[in-house]
Amino acid sequence: MPNQLQWRSAAARQALYGALRRFFTQLGYLEVDTPLLVPTPGMEPHITAFESPFVPETDVGQRRTLYLHTSPEYAMKRLLADGSGPLFQICKVFRNGEVSRTHNPEFTMLEFYRPQADYHAIMADLEGALAEADRTVGGDGFFSRTPYERLSVREAVLRTTGIDLRACADGPSLKRAAEAAGVRTGDATSFDDVFFHLFLQKVEGTLGWERPTYLTEYPASMASLARLKPGDPSVAERTELYAKGLELANGFSELTDPVEQRARLLEEQEFRRMTGRSVYPLDERFLDAVGRMPPSAGIAVGLDRILMLFLGVEAISDVLLFPAHEFV
Repeated sequence: MPNQLQWRSAAARQALYGALRRFFTQLGYLEVDTPLLVPTPGMEPHITAFESPFVPETDVGQRRTLYLHTSPEYAMKRLLADGSGPLFQICKVFRNGEVSRTHNPEFTMLEFYRPQADYHAIMADLEGALAEADRTVGGDGFFSRTPYERLSVREAVLRTTGIDLRACADGPSLKRAAEAAGVRTGDATSFDDVFFHLFLQKVEGTLGWERPTYLTEYPASMASLARLKPGDPSVAERTELYAKGLELANGFSELTDPVEQRARLLEEQEFRRMTGRSVYPLDERFLDAVGRMPPSAGIAVGLDRILMLFLGVEAISDVLLFPAHEFV
């Protein structure tokens, strides 16, 4: 049976969804609904999809493995390529195995895309949406502290550790600098893996305490669906939103080169194969859409974590009527 806090969170969730829908509708966004069950999930190296066998009861279709989507991204970009204009969605997404104080394997995501825009524009839209939701839900005003801080990954790492990522551009040099700064890197050797340890141990918890913080300009290797920054291809036009040390959103200026996108997905497919993870097929309809998309930007936002901060609670289970601990 839900406790009083969970009932309170249900009312706050209703207010949050209403505020977001009003905000985006007034900006001219179209709310869409895309399938939860898909033939190809996202290829992100560290995300595992739930598998669901499709067993046809007639002679239409063949038995095959389908997946609960880990994000509506591929489907929404197909709509964007077909001329939808700005669009948004509030939906359930699923990521296998993700259970912790801030993770639930089934959670709610706001995702939105805007054509003829870059990630600066999408950050501004999200900032306005969360400030409006803060006023509607009755939060403590934290998300109304606009403008939000903008901080590059390089600046954040330098500020907290003294390490300049431009001077440590490969795995061995970054590992030496990280360990000298007191980071436990274990058996990590690649730049991305060492950075992951460095970021989690020294940087993430420092972000977004005075006001929400957009972390920008991620190393190019950490943004497989993002456009590289014009004039500086060592970084990508990717952003993540943080508040009180908690990651809330991930977005970017979209890559619109289908050849480059295919190459990046094949690299991730090979990484999954080499690390013993499930290897998913390429989504050819998505790759076709990438080549037809206008210059665009989009972002995905974890709404359960937003609710945690609005209500001042420590666990995602406090904002869910049916948290995962019922079956794990």
